[in-house]
Amino acid sequence: MPHRLFLSSGDLIADRRYEFARDLHLKGDPVAAAEVMEQAIEVAPNFASAWFELGRIRVELGETDKAIAAFQGAIAADPEDRHGAHVRLMQLGAVPLTDMPKAYVQSLFDQYAPRFESELIERLNYRAPAILFKAVLAVCAAENKPAYFRRAVDLGCGTGLGAAAFATNVDSFIGIDLSAGMIVEARATGLYAELEVDDMTAALQRQSDASADLVLAADAMVYVGDLAPVLRETQRVLRPGGLLTFTVETHDGGGVIMGKGLRYAHGAEYITGVIASIGLALMHLAPASPRTEDQAPVRGLVVVAGKT
Repeated sequence: MPHRLFLSSGDLIADRRYEFARDLHLKGDPVAAAEVMEQAIEVAPNFASAWFELGRIRVELGETDKAIAAFQGAIAADPEDRHGAHVRLMQLGAVPLTDMPKAYVQSLFDQYAPRFESELIERLNYRAPAILFKAVLAVCAAENKPAYFRRAVDLGCGTGLGAAAFATNVDSFIGIDLSAGMIVEARATGLYAELEVDDMTAALQRQSDASADLVLAADAMVYVGDLAPVLRETQRVLRPGGLLTFTVETHDGGGVIMGKGLRYAHGAEYITGVIASIGLALMHLAPASPRTEDQAPVRGLVVVAGKT
C-alpha cells in the first residue's frame, strides 16, 4: 500500500511548488520534478513532505547518495517520521534494520482504514486469515484436538478480518492494533470483547499469564523486524496447549530484510530459530502467499507453534 501523506510547509509558494513537482513526476519527468522539489525546499527548508518526495525521486533516478540525504532531511524536518523515511533508509541499506517508526505505521493505516478491506480483498486478493485458519485446523486435526478456543488475541487486528475467519471457533476475541482508525473499523464488526490501540508487545505485556488459547497475527508480523520480543510475550500469555499462528513474507536468505514492498521479510531459518528460542514448539511451517502484488503472489510463510 503506497503511503500518500502530505504535511504542509505552511508556506503557500513552497506547497505549490511541491504540487507542481509531484505533477511533473507523475507525468514522467523525474529530473524536472527533482529540480522543482528542491526549489520548494529552498523556500521552506523544514518541508518534510518535499524532502521525502525528493528522496523517492532520487531513488527512481538511481542517485542513491542524494536519496539518502533527502530521506535524512525528511527525518530532520519531522522527527516522528510520519512518512517513513527511516524505512526507506533501511531498504537502501543506509541504516541497520530496526523497528519501523510508530508514527509512520499509525499514519499509514489510519489513512487506509476506511477502504482497507476493499483495497486488500478486491485489489490484492488478501488471503492471510483463511491461510491461518486452514493451518490451525490442520494442526488440531493432526493432534486429534478440537479447533475450539475460549479466548483469542488478534495481533495487528486491522478491521477484523482475522477474527471473522475464526469467529465460529473462538468464544472471545481481544484485538490489538497501533492504528486508532483500524480499531474504529474493528469495533464496528462486533466481533471483539476488547480492543486496544497499542503496539503488539506493549499490549501483550498487560495480558495475564496463561490467559489465551490462541494468538493470531494475519499479515501483521511484516511490520515487525525482530519478532523475539512480541513472541516472547505471546509465549507467556498462552495457556499450555495454546497455539500461536501468523504469516510472514519471506526471502531466500536466513535472516530478516526490508523487502521491496517496504515490509520486513523473514527467512525460514530465522523463524525456526526464534520459535525455538522463546520455548514454543514449531508445529507447522509452510510456504503460503498472503496477498498478490504487481500481478504476482507475494512469497510468504504460514506458521503454527504450540505451548507445551
